Amino acid sequence: MLEIVALGGLGEFGMNMLTLSWGETTIVVDAGVMFPDAELLGVDRIIPDLTYLQQRRPAALVLTHGHEDHIGAVPHVAPIINGPIYATPLTLAMVEPKLREHGIADTTRLVAVRPKDRVEIGPFSVEFIRVTHSMPDCVALAIHTPVGIIVHTGDFKIDQTPIDGQYFDVHRFAQLGTEGVLALFADSTNIDRRGFTGSETEVVEAFEEIFTSAPGKLLVAAFASSMYRMQILVDLAAQFDRKVAFVGRGMIENSQIAQRLGYLRVPPGIQIRDSEISTYPAEDVLCLTTGSQGEPMSALSRIAIDDHRHVKLGPDDTVVLSARAIPGNEKAIGRVINHIARRGCDVIHEGIKHVHVSGHGSEEELKLMLSLVRPRYFVPVHGEYRQLSQHARVAKRVFASRDPKPEILLAEDGDIIHLDEAGARLAGKAPVGRVLIDDTRTGEIGDEVLRDRRHLAEDGLVVPVVAINKQTGALEGVPDIITRGFVMENSEALLADAVRVLMEVVEQAGIEERTDQGLIKEKLRVELRRFFRKRSGRRPFVLPVIMEI
Repeated sequence: MLEIVALGGLGEFGMNMLTLSWGETTIVVDAGVMFPDAELLGVDRIIPDLTYLQQRRPAALVLTHGHEDHIGAVPHVAPIINGPIYATPLTLAMVEPKLREHGIADTTRLVAVRPKDRVEIGPFSVEFIRVTHSMPDCVALAIHTPVGIIVHTGDFKIDQTPIDGQYFDVHRFAQLGTEGVLALFADSTNIDRRGFTGSETEVVEAFEEIFTSAPGKLLVAAFASSMYRMQILVDLAAQFDRKVAFVGRGMIENSQIAQRLGYLRVPPGIQIRDSEISTYPAEDVLCLTTGSQGEPMSALSRIAIDDHRHVKLGPDDTVVLSARAIPGNEKAIGRVINHIARRGCDVIHEGIKHVHVSGHGSEEELKLMLSLVRPRYFVPVHGEYRQLSQHARVAKRVFASRDPKPEILLAEDGDIIHLDEAGARLAGKAPVGRVLIDDTRTGEIGDEVLRDRRHLAEDGLVVPVVAINKQTGALEGVPDIITRGFVMENSEALLADAVRVLMEVVEQAGIEERTDQGLIKEKLRVELRRFFRKRSGRRPFVLPVIMEI
């Protein structure tokens, strides 16, 4: 019996991870991260709970492409995998630095594959199929299992005019459909967009206009992984006699990887370093930068507030945001645009000119995938529940005249799907959840840490400092109270009363309590919290400091 479980990506955007198990063998498809909302204070990334993988010890990890929502969790998953990591050369090149950062030096497990290749993993035979997306080297998977073929689309759109001439392999999907596909797991990201998603080449016209009319420096902010967009802009820079500078760590790293592997062609003499920008006339420079989502520490955010070492904006300069605003980032992007506008620059975004196309197929492409593959069972993946349910409704229309009608399974993270000769069914729940990662610490953040951070953010911090004589346990001097982020009316009178409460607590405590730091701290904390709750209705975080004299 085949067991399939999604550990992430069904019910949210990002954190994509799917497992397939037959007997003792488990393979994992993708290991993605999700980026946090503003309320997840100090959290840098979110990865799926890996308990299910730890129970299974998978035999291999297979990656569909190099976006963060598919490879960001690889360093956390790699130690659990008992075998190779399969991916296309560009995807592997983007995974390697992540593994090095996490101290995983063994790259012998990284196995490069290309479209049309097949690899054998126990009872599974995994076939890689070329698809088009917003970056090169993306694949879908046809996983041949003892009960039938499982097709996993990865992220895709059907680009009829790909920049690198690598076409979406429509023929192989049609062939698989003829052979008979047991189940299709298909990307649902853009199901609520009508029609077809445009080709990457559609932005050329808008950028030609911008290049023609921009009087000064031209700055384009895009995702660091948008390598097709990079190629279009480099070609236009050559056409319009501009030098190209890559600005921002992600943009520099990815452009180097793409050039090394031949996915980005930069004509000789065109590329300059960011430190050389000021030596050229403004009208001769194009900067490709990170920061299209308004990330506070990104290159564009620093440039916008005139805080970048090498890039300064002037009133004749033009800034283009060549990316879609990820839901939740609108405020941050608006803030950056305001700062750029203060520098007197012209700001162009998707709402003004056609400077961005999505990398995901719209409704018609998703219908085409369904009618090419013609699976017995269909499971929508990659999206919030509304996208998954809309994809299921669209699939019903596509399959309306088919007999027998394919069955649609609306699964969520953790749902266990069993497939055998008798059919497919949901059979219980696997342990799933989210693990919060803080890059500045050792890694994982527990719920209690997040709860404390929220508590501090909402109600502030109160630090009572009490000096106690080590020998006698008597109070030395008057206690002091330090507050941070705790603001109340008549706060002076309130704090004076709080000091009296501290003195009373110490005086009423027995000598053993006073000389036991742990006991007296807890007593002071409880009494002070009770006092503030009664008098102010607030519950500040109380952290007593006992000084023994």
